[in-house]
Amino acid sequence: MSLLIARIGDGLAGTPHLKVWLDALAAWPGALVIAPSGGPFGAAARGAAQAMELNAVVAQRIALMAMDQYAVALAAVRPSPVVAESESELRAAIEARRIVIWAPARMVSAATDIPATPEISSDSIAAWLAGRLGATHLLLIEDSDPPTPVSTAWLARRAMVDARFPDFAALARCPIWIAGPGACLHAERMLAEGKQPGARVTAMRGA
Repeated sequence: MSLLIARIGDGLAGTPHLKVWLDALAAWPGALVIAPSGGPFGAAARGAAQAMELNAVVAQRIALMAMDQYAVALAAVRPSPVVAESESELRAAIEARRIVIWAPARMVSAATDIPATPEISSDSIAAWLAGRLGATHLLLIEDSDPPTPVSTAWLARRAMVDARFPDFAALARCPIWIAGPGACLHAERMLAEGKQPGARVTAMRGA
């Protein structure tokens, strides 16, 4: 079964591109898991963590709760998906070919291989999930267009992904793509054909 993990970036909330991408993703012929960032809830969480000088463990916990909130909000924007908190719920939805939005706090909090550090955000968490579920594709959807070609190191240096993403991308063990607004026009057609929009991300760390 072809499994796509699609990470929805922070900057898409409140833009017309959000619904376009959700509709396009629904055309994917295989199994689909949408992994949210924190969206507008994440910005509030980061602001609170900084203002209150919270430690890394507490800050990460609040950030994960923000991702759960964004998952619920995304499910309301396109009301058909299932919201799943556990691996068993994810796998059941995948087996049933239901579109599923992942609320990551429960799984990530219990994971021993995801350290509590501000260097890890939804980018690395989505890559971790891709490896965990054996995904065939990982698509990062952003609010800006990447160059072509592009590497994990380049994205991390320019803060388009988190600093640890090159490491977690290697653990995903699947092709990774990144797409911005420029890919919206043809995204639904490409996804319906089993193809990925945007630019292929290479693993060249020095690039």
